Amino acid sequence: MSAPVSTVEDAIQAALATVNDPEIRRPITELGMVRSATIGASGVVRVELLLTVAGCPLKDKLRTDITAAVAAVPGVTGVEIDFGVMTPEQRQSLQSQLRGGGATAEPVIPFAQPGSRTRVYAVASGKGGVGKSSVTVNLAAALAARGLSVGVVDADIYGHSVPRMLGADGRPTRVEDMIMPPQSHGVKVISIGMFTSGNAAVVWRGPMLHRALQQFLADVYWGDLDVLLLDLPPGTGDVAISLAQLLPNSEILIVTTPQTAAAEVAERAGAIALQTHQRVVGVIENMSWLELPDGSRMEIFGAGGGAAVAESLSRTIGAQVPLLGQIPLDTRVREAGDAGNPVVLAEPESPAAQALGTIADRLALRRESLLGKPLGLKPAGR
Repeated sequence: MSAPVSTVEDAIQAALATVNDPEIRRPITELGMVRSATIGASGVVRVELLLTVAGCPLKDKLRTDITAAVAAVPGVTGVEIDFGVMTPEQRQSLQSQLRGGGATAEPVIPFAQPGSRTRVYAVASGKGGVGKSSVTVNLAAALAARGLSVGVVDADIYGHSVPRMLGADGRPTRVEDMIMPPQSHGVKVISIGMFTSGNAAVVWRGPMLHRALQQFLADVYWGDLDVLLLDLPPGTGDVAISLAQLLPNSEILIVTTPQTAAAEVAERAGAIALQTHQRVVGVIENMSWLELPDGSRMEIFGAGGGAAVAESLSRTIGAQVPLLGQIPLDTRVREAGDAGNPVVLAEPESPAAQALGTIADRLALRRESLLGKPLGLKPAGR
């Protein structure tokens, strides 16, 4: 005997509740995207789904996921999906729901709010060419692979390269004034390269750089992130200063090579923390050595640069700045980045991937500061 219709319909609703919007990563039922779901006498279920925007790039993904979920309900013989589009009012309501405020609430930077538990790491270097972006995307992928919710802001406006290295070739979707970031390898990512035509150069002055960074942080829907990584441009220019203003709680990761000249410049990038009152989490030495077939190491760029930067910054800042790790030079890092598949995922057993994974473990397990957090203690009565 077949189950009562009401029970089947309840099961269909429960099945739909297991389907997440691919961009927002929350149930489509919770987001008000399911207009109706009915089952006919023949067992065919008809679902009316409202997309956030016309031409949604992940429409086929939604169709596949909904069909699989609903078809698994006993008594269902087929699934038909009719796609519609939300009205401006419905999109405004969704935006308000996601931001957690009223319909007229101004966008704010969630990571700068007192209650934010997102760890924000600004990956910096004194000069270009030290592999800062490669380190950023591999740390992001490694942290996501460890079950953390991770986002990356490609704040290197002029030299943006993160989308290619992460294989994030999608375009952001706009819901009213809110931007949905593309995702790749479990990492949400936003970059100015997603808004430019082809490989066009970005020619902006300081105020525009500040505004772009502000929009990336406030107008993008990031959800509840555990970690946010920002790939900064080299040096101590406008973006580094803007970051300190917009995210005063962000912490700095310094990337250098063993070369003395690169290390000296990296010290300047780390010393900016004295002026911005940010914490330097540690130093990462990249391209530390090349492992030869006979097992020996060739120190192409010299040795000791990372340790020297860590020691110098410890003295300058007056707090311990550790050398978090040394990453060997490996052509697979470059090959994986060009292919959009970070080496920590493509070649997890390679020496470079192992070193990056160890650094990711240290960042993931670092204890949070209790500064400014209520401990729930009450004075004892007399």
